[in-house]
Amino acid sequence: MTSLTGELLEEEVELTLGELCRACQLPAERIFALVEEGVIEPAGRDTTQWRFQGISVTRVHRAQRLERDLGINPAGVALALELLEEMDRLRRRLRRLEG
Repeated sequence: MTSLTGELLEEEVELTLGELCRACQLPAERIFALVEEGVIEPAGRDTTQWRFQGISVTRVHRAQRLERDLGINPAGVALALELLEEMDRLRRRLRRLEG
């Protein structure tokens, strides 16, 4: 039997850079790289004041899986995440139209 553990974060939750690093178990340098590629977007200009939405944890985890499982580079990960999220939006819209 497999046991899963995790954290559920609402979109309204804001995380500091340190909190995001701890939640994703990644060094700040890796988070900087994901921000640079557009995988996640912080609020604030100064890195000491960056705040991330709770959804950033999910995006970082998805990015890690895409890189690890499919060997996609960071730029490709950003594009893949955008496309996956667009597919999710279109599916939700289609369900509303059908319902």
